[in-house]
Amino acid sequence: MPESCDLPRRLEAGLSALTEPAGPTVSYTVHPDPESVTAARHFAVSRLAAWDLSGLVDDVGLVVSELVTNALRHSGRATRGRPGDDVHREGVYGDPADPLGSAPSAIHLRLLHHAPWLLCGIMDASQTGPRRKEPDYIAETGRGLHLVESFSVRWGWCRLPHGKIVWALFRHP
Repeated sequence: MPESCDLPRRLEAGLSALTEPAGPTVSYTVHPDPESVTAARHFAVSRLAAWDLSGLVDDVGLVVSELVTNALRHSGRATRGRPGDDVHREGVYGDPADPLGSAPSAIHLRLLHHAPWLLCGIMDASQTGPRRKEPDYIAETGRGLHLVESFSVRWGWCRLPHGKIVWALFRHP
């Protein structure tokens, strides 16, 4: 999906709110280890329960897992091994504090609920946009963005001054 442009006014306002340090969003800072994918999913699911959005738990949980995994794999620069092989990345969590209370290059999960919509965003330090690949049927990776597209109403990404946000929109039944 190309970088988001020509968005409906309410969606554009929602994306802007996701990137603001204060406001109607809730935020979770993702730690640079594989267990943080599970922790981020649990955070999202607990917020959905608090907002009485249990009908979105499975879809949002899956999408959060995929987007956090992608951010951990692709933001920053690998300090060892091949890019994407680990989550120990140079440029992630190593900078001075930012408005969200951690390094500018930290990964943040942000959620915004405005009935009947839920907007989920993952902010990271890389300005490289996500690329959907044609899945290889025997490959273990490469299907994440296909899943995001399948389980959300709409998704996209936007460049930010210090990285990007990849977002997914959901509608509560």
